Amino acid sequence: MNKKTMRLKLKEYMQFLKEMERSEQTRKQYQRDIGKFIEEMKQSAVTKEDVIDYKKDMQQKYQPSSVNTKIAALNGFFEYIGRKDLRIRQISIQKRAYCPKERELSKREYQMLVNTARKQGNEKLAMIIQTICGTGIRVSELQYITAEAVACGEAVVRLKGKTRIILIAGKLKKRLKTYMGQRRICTGPIFVTRNQRPLDRFNIWKMMKALCAKAGVVEKKVFPHNLRHLFAKCFYETDKDIAKLADILGHTNINTTRIYIITSSGEHSRKIDKLGLII
Repeated sequence: MNKKTMRLKLKEYMQFLKEMERSEQTRKQYQRDIGKFIEEMKQSAVTKEDVIDYKKDMQQKYQPSSVNTKIAALNGFFEYIGRKDLRIRQISIQKRAYCPKERELSKREYQMLVNTARKQGNEKLAMIIQTICGTGIRVSELQYITAEAVACGEAVVRLKGKTRIILIAGKLKKRLKTYMGQRRICTGPIFVTRNQRPLDRFNIWKMMKALCAKAGVVEKKVFPHNLRHLFAKCFYETDKDIAKLADILGHTNINTTRIYIITSSGEHSRKIDKLGLII
């Protein structure tokens, strides 16, 4: 199969993923990853050796988790075009027992972000940060926080063929009602663009990054998904029920939830020191 045929098949595959109700974000990512592979492949028909070489090249450029994401995209595409023989193994990654300090967002830093947004007169951003962190939702689920959802205290999220209920707890519900009242929001998504479209991942990411310097928080720690991690960590520290946390986060596999509650490197080090094994 040459490049031209591969490109045509990629277009078909994108339509297939859409019909399978894969998210727009996932489709865009797959299109980028598969498209790049097609552009870098040789003019002749692709072989298993070509794919393995491409994997080795990716390992020189990207983190192992990123390489695995790209391999997953390629493997799905190969299966779709009837070339299972081209599928390759993902990289085996041993789970880290602790979270790198430079990536962990602390509760204090979270509070600094919210307070700084307010000082800048950006109550919208302050409420977005609190809504994501106060519910544990994914940034793609923010569009389901509507005026109607706030009124009843529950948001119904329908994504990727799944439906789950998000609780909007008392304090957050009260704050959101005040925010809505000030802006005369009576219906639909609460956080929208000037064109009244729900804010997307990039909009929110960009606003949060712009906040870092003035808040005095390291930029590497500040991105929407880290707010979800902070929610998970704080909830687990209070409740110690990983099964309940998995349900709240919408995880079907509890091993995924484990990633969210690993301790920081400093905390992990203190626990080891308490073992009293170094004399």
